[in-house]
Amino acid sequence: MKGILGKKIGMTQVFTKNGKLIPVTVIEVEPNVVTQIKTVEKDGYDAIQLATETIREKLSNKPKMGHTNKANTTPKRFLREIRGVNVNDYTLGQTISVDIFSAGEIVDVTGTSKGKGFQGVIKRHNQSTGPMGHGSQYHRGVGSLGTMLPMHVLKGKKMPGQMGNVQRTVQNLEIISVDVENGVILVKGNVPGPKKSLVMIRTAVKKATEKNEPADLITYTEVVEEPVEETVETTEETQAE
Repeated sequence: MKGILGKKIGMTQVFTKNGKLIPVTVIEVEPNVVTQIKTVEKDGYDAIQLATETIREKLSNKPKMGHTNKANTTPKRFLREIRGVNVNDYTLGQTISVDIFSAGEIVDVTGTSKGKGFQGVIKRHNQSTGPMGHGSQYHRGVGSLGTMLPMHVLKGKKMPGQMGNVQRTVQNLEIISVDVENGVILVKGNVPGPKKSLVMIRTAVKKATEKNEPADLITYTEVVEEPVEETVETTEETQAE
């Protein structure tokens, strides 16, 4: 198990050399710092804590700065734990970059979904509407809330309420490309959350050992043509003139 924290930039598409279009999510990854290592003997479980996105000291406080100072790093905005890792492979203050992953790997991506406010059961739970005629008097209602017995609403009844803004994980996504120079990972498909939101990329739980063949992508590199010097051949006629 391995993982890294990043920021969702948005979605785009890439093309393979055989003409296949692949929709991808662009995730920008600032180098992560290991700010804490938890062990079974001390904390009851094995995990590492990663921190990303440097902030000014003015925006932090003394407890947070004291925590990051132990790892010899600057204050960070986001700190998240990743369990199931081999803690012996990490050291306090270690920097982790995008090269921890490679193209073709299968990963799980976790993020916070977009908040949609208070919604009814039609939108929130995909329930059906009532007859839409004028005499219906029942269009987008909740419906029956329970039977005559036990004379109260049963637990788990789907009701209107807050929709979105919850942690969600999309499993078994393929990494299409890893740009080490720009610190960018391209993940096939969509991931939860709005733009500029925090996401966590981890090794897939169900397909931890699987790896696909990396896609042969088209690269759009600018070709600079060197100027060609024209040579004029001298003949006997031109010399006579």
